[in-house]
Amino acid sequence: MRAKADLPEKPCQHCGRPMVWRKAWARSWNDVLYCSDRCRTQAAQARRTDHGAAPIRDHA
Repeated sequence: MRAKADLPEKPCQHCGRPMVWRKAWARSWNDVLYCSDRCRTQAAQARRTDHGAAPIRDHA
């Protein structure tokens, strides 16, 4: 049995909180980016607003 302090850890891409490895993530640990559904949803909303903005055009 491993101690919790020995488990792998990485930061959430949205909020930066540390995420500790979970057994449920065993097969997809490299693909896990967010600590929660809330962070995943907020990150997606931020991507949509950043990429959905119309380009600024200079009419000079």
